[in-house]
Amino acid sequence: MATSDRGAGRTVVRYLESRKNLAGCGLGLLGLGLYAVGVAGAYWPVVIAGLYGAGALLAPPERPHSPQFPAPGEQVDALRTDLATLRTYLAGVRDRDRLPEETDRELADLLDLLTALLDPERGGAEALASDGEALHRLTRIIRQDTPDSVDAYLRTRWWSRLAPGSPSPDEELRRQVGLLVEEAAGLAATLRDAESWRQRALTQYYEDRAGPGDLGGGPGGPGAGPQVGPEAAGDPGAAGGAG
Repeated sequence: MATSDRGAGRTVVRYLESRKNLAGCGLGLLGLGLYAVGVAGAYWPVVIAGLYGAGALLAPPERPHSPQFPAPGEQVDALRTDLATLRTYLAGVRDRDRLPEETDRELADLLDLLTALLDPERGGAEALASDGEALHRLTRIIRQDTPDSVDAYLRTRWWSRLAPGSPSPDEELRRQVGLLVEEAAGLAATLRDAESWRQRALTQYYEDRAGPGDLGGGPGGPGAGPQVGPEAAGDPGAAGGAG
């Protein structure tokens, strides 16, 4: 019963704060004003009620607020935190279980590459924030692919010890990490190409903005043609004065 009463109370409060009630109250006050100046007459309660109902019907319906999602820059900041978590996880794996030497080096290269892509001082983070697909792929590498590969390796290696002669999981981990390094390097190349294109587009914009007539500067400036006098231009007044 108490829960039902609280729910009913919230419903009443929501309606009192709604656009329909506010619009109805506004027109209702208008009706009250009409009664005060003697326009509504004896039917003023009907006029006020009618104006309130009209306002409630004409008011725009309530709509839920749009969901607020993290901005791309905030997602990049969160990825830096996730990358630090991944580093801590891999350091713990190295302390407990020795990883294959070659794979360990490739994992270190992968972490260095991911760190460079997220480094705000190098411009990679800004480029990522403007490329949703690249940001999604990088998020997947950090949060899912790399920890999943290492975890699958550790699980499979434990079972391999129980069944001697089974295929070694070391090679599979090496191939997986190598593919992740290639994907991260491809992301870096894509972002680099995008930045190069923006630079070329900026140069083209400056050239188009300058135009052929603006390249030589103003009168008498660099690239300006020879100055033509009145006589050479065929000015009749100047020719008569010379005579």
